[in-house]
Amino acid sequence: MTATTPTCEQHPYSPDVHRMEVGGREILLVGTAHVSRESADLVRQVIENERPDCVCIELDQKRYEALAKRKRWEILDLKEIIRTQQLATLLINMVLASYQKRLGDQLGVPPGTELLEAARVAEAHRIPIALCDRDVRITMRRAWHSTSFFRKNYLLATLIASMFESTEISEEGLRTMKESDVLSELMRELGTALPEIKQVLIDERDTYLAEMIKEAKGDRIVAVVGAGHVAGLKRALLEDRSGQLAAITAIPPASPVWKIAGWSIPLAILASLGYIAWAKGPAAAGDNALFWILATGTPCAIGAMLALAHPLTILGAFVAAPFTTLSPLIGVGHVTAFSQVMLRPPLVMELERVLDDMASFGGWWKNRLLRVFLAFMLPSFGGMIGTWIGGARILSNLF
Repeated sequence: MTATTPTCEQHPYSPDVHRMEVGGREILLVGTAHVSRESADLVRQVIENERPDCVCIELDQKRYEALAKRKRWEILDLKEIIRTQQLATLLINMVLASYQKRLGDQLGVPPGTELLEAARVAEAHRIPIALCDRDVRITMRRAWHSTSFFRKNYLLATLIASMFESTEISEEGLRTMKESDVLSELMRELGTALPEIKQVLIDERDTYLAEMIKEAKGDRIVAVVGAGHVAGLKRALLEDRSGQLAAITAIPPASPVWKIAGWSIPLAILASLGYIAWAKGPAAAGDNALFWILATGTPCAIGAMLALAHPLTILGAFVAAPFTTLSPLIGVGHVTAFSQVMLRPPLVMELERVLDDMASFGGWWKNRLLRVFLAFMLPSFGGMIGTWIGGARILSNLF
């Protein structure tokens, strides 16, 4: 396949439109900001003027349905999300969506307007649409798996803190953000601070988007993508990266190091209790076991109380903590979150306003969906504290 990028061809659009020739096919990359009315207008102009054979959009099927039907949160299967231990991944996704919504509210433009506009204009002119982004669930799970434990906590803390910051930005500010030199600098900073996240969220998706765009039917393609992907796409479109698709669409297995570490603590506690029973008698082992129950159950129950969880969820936190802290297969937070969903399921109206409630401190306790996250995070934090306190006491009694 031969590929060239014309440098002298003129077109009547802004610098956000990049015309390329790839293997004898013409591809127009339209770089957008996801909360910009100007971007939506540009997308409409390009598609109506060019009348391409296909319009490629930076969306996967799930995100497209969520935007098009405006039922993003109403269709959540919370029980399945908790069962597959994806609550933390969902939380990050929601925080990012909340940030985009706040920007969009300031500008009067819902997030993803330009992507929906691309679909609407294409459908109006009977132009085929190709949803070219990787499944968002794969992207988020790969990002989560690729990040170390300490970076996970840092990322969660940073994202949650950002929700309570006031963000003021104008269309002129968005226009500045879309400039290639500014975005290149942002990508470099992201790569330095969180290289694993950049690799998954930007670089891998550049490869995936490029290969999907090249698979689109027709000789003239318009591809509508976020401006942060343009530089990487211009490189990826000129290369054959099809051999990387299998690797970047797979969920990496958990590291064996984490499996060993996950089992080492409970095995050490159980072995210590067994040794105490042998060396000091069953009564001493019973006293240490009771201390373990109280040390783990009490802070977990306090965490559930701080989340204003259902009384049965609080009781469940106390009962489950001594056992879940000894098992790497399930955490106490997943037990309490599931209990909270069953006992106080979120209302439809709360699901609809969840992104607004996330931006206020009190909203986390008023909204039942957000309270599920509190019922997950606060008992989990209590379980960590209890494990260290109980473990230290039992290990100290070995000597």
